[in-house]
Amino acid sequence: MTPDALPTDAVAHRPDTDGQWWRHAVIYQVYPRSFADASGDGIGDLPGVTAHLDHLVELGVDAVWLSPFYRSPQADAGYDVADYRDVDPLFGTLADADALIARAHDLGLRVVVDLVPNHTSDEHVWFRAALAAGPGSPERARYLFREGRGEHGELPPNNWESIFGGPAWTRTTDPDGTPGQWYLHLFDSKQPDLDWQNPEVRAEFEDVLRFWLDRGVDGFRVDVAHGMVKAPGLPDWDGHVAMIDGADDTDAVTGSGNRGPMFDQDGVHEIYRAWRRVLDTYDGDRAMVAEAWVEPLSRLARYVRPDEMHQAFNFAFLAAGWHAPSLRRVITASFAANDAVGAPTTWVMSNHDVVRHASRLGLADPTHRPNGIGHDDEQPDATLGLHRARAATLLMLGLPGSAYLYQGEELGLPDHTALDDDLRQDPAYARTGGAERGRDGCRVPLPWDGDAPALGFSPTGASWLPQPEGWADLALDRQRGRAGSTYELYREALRLRRAERLGSGGLQWLTEPAGEHVLAFRNGDVDVVANLGQTDVPLPAHLHVLLASGPVAGAVLPAGTTVWLRAS
Repeated sequence: MTPDALPTDAVAHRPDTDGQWWRHAVIYQVYPRSFADASGDGIGDLPGVTAHLDHLVELGVDAVWLSPFYRSPQADAGYDVADYRDVDPLFGTLADADALIARAHDLGLRVVVDLVPNHTSDEHVWFRAALAAGPGSPERARYLFREGRGEHGELPPNNWESIFGGPAWTRTTDPDGTPGQWYLHLFDSKQPDLDWQNPEVRAEFEDVLRFWLDRGVDGFRVDVAHGMVKAPGLPDWDGHVAMIDGADDTDAVTGSGNRGPMFDQDGVHEIYRAWRRVLDTYDGDRAMVAEAWVEPLSRLARYVRPDEMHQAFNFAFLAAGWHAPSLRRVITASFAANDAVGAPTTWVMSNHDVVRHASRLGLADPTHRPNGIGHDDEQPDATLGLHRARAATLLMLGLPGSAYLYQGEELGLPDHTALDDDLRQDPAYARTGGAERGRDGCRVPLPWDGDAPALGFSPTGASWLPQPEGWADLALDRQRGRAGSTYELYREALRLRRAERLGSGGLQWLTEPAGEHVLAFRNGDVDVVANLGQTDVPLPAHLHVLLASGPVAGAVLPAGTTVWLRAS
């Protein structure tokens, strides 16, 4: 420690000397239907993404993750896949996908695509064949068909509930019109779960991996990575399959894990070991990231053991909200768990499934995670939410490891919290009878040009969801080059993160500045201090400010602000 440096405490993580890109990358999630519409039909498409890849290069990210663009009836915005080897006409063609991958690589960006292996669409050729073939057939053995309970099979095979609301079982109708077997769907009824005990299912998805690897993709984000294997016998469960609220200090549990016999079964790890063997036959450090809502963190780390996945989203960090003690516990426990298996920690604050953090952090309880916000719900304080969101992002980008950004967060976009309920398309809204507003609010098309129709999203002004009032001032063209804008904050943060090698750095907690609402740590030569309280915190005057999430005057860190510092 130099004489001018802040005093340090415990070392939570040592620098990462391994060179694989995915260990320290910043990856940008593109939700294709809402990114950019080249065709003018009001729905974003792959040519629209390709035309705006230069934005990602200018922003400074390392890779792009594309949410599903496969052929699909769109019952769940493409997460109901009918053909894993083709592009839905809504988004373009297979040639458009090839062009996007090639252009991204030309620009130095890696490409990660979504893989949805827990379930297919009910319009997938396999499920249609299963319905036609009937009970006991090899076609039905690819899915989880079961006889019903009750005198006439009129009751579901067990009491499981869908994450989207309602029962997790739907009964079929036999060709003669009589009621038949039931099939499992942890999500919508148009998303039947596959039976991953079936070797044919496993072989099919290994072939799908090769199909896209051969086309040049650099990796896969695996949807519901913790849900493919169910407990033997599909036993009843007295709990609820939705994410559990509440917190626990044990292993930094935040309540962000899915629980029950349908999740986090040991058998999923056999699948990922097989997939890892496939990826390892390709050059270029191909990678997988798990969408696994699993706690405790020591359990999540099992997904990123050396022969399985490369990354797993740290949803405990997202769920900790605006609470310094919880964040410190999660960060410390995350490094302990992941370092034990030699894996990086993968940070995330927003995605297409959660209320944007610029809105969550503006709620009266900034640790609350509602499933959508409607016009008659509590409305976030937009100014406070953005102020905190900028601070939270600077905290996240100062941490060692990899980080994911969700499209539009670099513009400071909030959720559309006043969206007309008649326009909502999320199946969770319909299946819960409106009790859950769902995820449409975080999926509104991006504003590129504050003076253009649909704010530059579409050349015709069409937009599959309306953009809220006030978004014109958040458009990219209004923020580019404007000192202090959220866009320029992200650009500078990513530039410094790369220059200072923060992604491959270490983390040592600082003992000063101290306080219940302060997080302070050192990563390499940079000190990161976040003030999550409501009063100012003194800073040593001799430290040089590299970057701050908001105005910093003198040796004082204002409330709700994060700063990156270096000894003068």
